[in-house]
Amino acid sequence: MFQKILIANRGEIAVRIIRACREMGIQTVAVYSEADRECLHTLLADEAVCIGPAASADSYLDMEQILTACIVTKADAIHPGFGFLSENAAFAGLCEKCRIPFIGPSSELIEKMGNKAGARKTMIEAGIPVIPGTEEPVRTAEEALKEAKRIGFPVMIKASGGGGGRGMRISRSAEDFEDNFKTAQLEAVRGFSDDAMYLERYMENPRHIEFQILADRYGNVVHLGERDCSIQRHHQKILEESPCAALPDEVRRKMGETAVRAAKAVGYENAGTIEFLLDGDMNFYFMEMNTRIQVEHPVTEAVTGLDLIKEQIRIAAGEPLSFTQDKVTVSGHAIECRINAEDPERNFIPCPGVITDIHLPGGRGVRVDTAVYNGCRIPPDYDSMILKLIVHDTDRKSAIAKMRSALGELVIEGIPTNLDFQYDIINDQEFEAGQIDTDFIPRRFPEYGR
Repeated sequence: MFQKILIANRGEIAVRIIRACREMGIQTVAVYSEADRECLHTLLADEAVCIGPAASADSYLDMEQILTACIVTKADAIHPGFGFLSENAAFAGLCEKCRIPFIGPSSELIEKMGNKAGARKTMIEAGIPVIPGTEEPVRTAEEALKEAKRIGFPVMIKASGGGGGRGMRISRSAEDFEDNFKTAQLEAVRGFSDDAMYLERYMENPRHIEFQILADRYGNVVHLGERDCSIQRHHQKILEESPCAALPDEVRRKMGETAVRAAKAVGYENAGTIEFLLDGDMNFYFMEMNTRIQVEHPVTEAVTGLDLIKEQIRIAAGEPLSFTQDKVTVSGHAIECRINAEDPERNFIPCPGVITDIHLPGGRGVRVDTAVYNGCRIPPDYDSMILKLIVHDTDRKSAIAKMRSALGELVIEGIPTNLDFQYDIINDQEFEAGQIDTDFIPRRFPEYGR
């Protein structure tokens, strides 16, 4: 087992990893930018190293600085968390060259599954159901339009090397295609330094269902059930829950088996997520694979009783999975709300600043993952998510009631947040009835869905 792990991340996920390491008796090294000098993860870790200025490109994305910090502190593994370098094949490759274990899949797998067009092709070859689309990346609007006409409108335009909702546009006709393609491609170049795009037929109002995967280096693969991530705004997840209220048991079984088959088809190792779109007729299609721990992993932990960060560490250290698929049980229902420092009344503009007062809810089945505290400053340089509120109860109705209570108890002063918006979602009649899909926000909250 590792003796010391460097965490190449910040904020709540860094704190989450530090706590798991503490419980495992593993020392931790935090890295931080100049803007995060007083951030909670730097205070909780056994050691902390400044790796550069506030800008991500000069700190949390600086591979050389992170690897130097790892070598200097004699850490014997790196956990990338999510975001930043977690799905960067070049960084994983550098770790391999330096013989530093990367707590995640290999650089080859990250590159293979991170290229969305290539991942689609791999899944097609493995017999996994995939939404009709392009089999090779496209780089010009003219070439893409020909493919769009072949696939049939509406189509979804996506960055081949992207994720997180960036570099994505819906085109409903040939007339609006070129503008949408060029806009999405520009976002792809800015966000991922890659102009390769791919297209797939746009499914109207599907559910976004993802299956959590764990795989060791000995070929053992299990899934830990599904998460319903359909509540989104501009392809950004807002609220997640597990299990999905709409899935019949037989469809759930088939999706889980397909997720495991997809992971085995690429020889996957460590934690990952197979993401599907589910239509109204209960047909499901592979969308993409995320080769990292997900923001929403706590809802899976709540219903399975497993610690996914600890499992990641054990797998990376060479241990086999300690359980088989038949030992995985899902109990009750869990919901997670992402609380962001943003103003819904001003088109969700990020709102950095100082938190002057905060009160966190508690009680049985209530969990808060955060790195904020009274008086802490939220810098303008990073993602606006500041807190994840997770609840767990015996069934969905009880979990909704618990989340309603927890949101009502949560107080954050000093900066605008989306707390009231989350409260509105939880109290929405269609949400309570389980009538949700990826069009839920623009349909039920048109003032926020634009």
